[in-house]
Amino acid sequence: MRLFTLPLMVLPLTTLSLTLTPPPASAMVMEAVPDVMQKTVDGFIRPGYRNFHDSAAKLTVAMQALCAAPSTEARDTAKAAFDEAVRSWSTIEIIRIGPVLDQNRFERILFYPDRKATGMKQVQGMLARPDEKDTVVANLAGKSVAMQGFGALEFVLSGTGAETLSTSEGSFRCRYGAAIAGNVQNVAADLVAAWDAPNGVADAWKHPGPDNPVYRDGKEAITALLGILVHGTETVRDQRIETFYKGENQPMFPKQALFWRSGNTWDTVHGNLEGLKSLIAISDMGALLEPDSRFVIGYLDTALDALIAKTGELNPDIEAAVASPEQRQKLDFMLTRTKDLIFRLNEEYGGSIGLGAGFSFADGD
Repeated sequence: MRLFTLPLMVLPLTTLSLTLTPPPASAMVMEAVPDVMQKTVDGFIRPGYRNFHDSAAKLTVAMQALCAAPSTEARDTAKAAFDEAVRSWSTIEIIRIGPVLDQNRFERILFYPDRKATGMKQVQGMLARPDEKDTVVANLAGKSVAMQGFGALEFVLSGTGAETLSTSEGSFRCRYGAAIAGNVQNVAADLVAAWDAPNGVADAWKHPGPDNPVYRDGKEAITALLGILVHGTETVRDQRIETFYKGENQPMFPKQALFWRSGNTWDTVHGNLEGLKSLIAISDMGALLEPDSRFVIGYLDTALDALIAKTGELNPDIEAAVASPEQRQKLDFMLTRTKDLIFRLNEEYGGSIGLGAGFSFADGD
């Protein structure tokens, strides 16, 4: 049996870079590829998009109800529906390839990061100069992507002036928000249809081969699958945390955190990490490993469990989180452990299925 590094939970944080070494390259169990890809599509991707569509539909209903009869209770219900839709999206968001990239679908759902706040200025400008055309879903779909997704709707529900939603004063704001919800629901429906289409992308993912327009062989398919996990982890580190916190002695920008207004920052990270963990389990990626290497899956689970648990300890008030030494230690934990998880996926799992030394999704090799 080849020797791997010790489990993550027994490694001191200060020695991670010294003790983690890549394993010798092995070989992928090729006969397991079709089953892994079928489970990925039918067990994770398609149900994930259906769940997202269902939550988006409920959000649309809640927004329409708020507009029809504005009240504090109706606004709270709409905000709860928004939170649920964000969580549902966060789980399937890790699939950043395929139909979600067509027609700017991903950005139409979530435009982020917006470092110069260009999109937010567009949303604020729309609210300052009401135009009834902007309350029509079909018209909104042709606007800037920053004005038609979750970022814009978060500002409608939780940004400056959101208290007007509880009264008739917020009528235009509410109807614009309802149009955003309807637009997100339509994009989600398009994704469900794309993955359910006969002889479409789902079929291509499940049947790699020389005539396949997506994956010419099983190795290409699994390389893409592993890439989802690596890039999903990088997104947590680079876009969910480092946009506002890069370390104890670095400048901090809490208002650049995703969903800081609605308090959904850590729910989003939790959803991303749960998505990664579920994808590994549901697809049965361990079946691609030789029997004496399958304990690597346990290492990945341990690392993800630790990260998921830590999200529950972080303050949803991001300004309070970066101001607290105790909270900053937890943020440092998240940065260190996501970096380690990327290593384990690239080197330990990747090496165990025959991706040669030096291969790195992070480097684009």
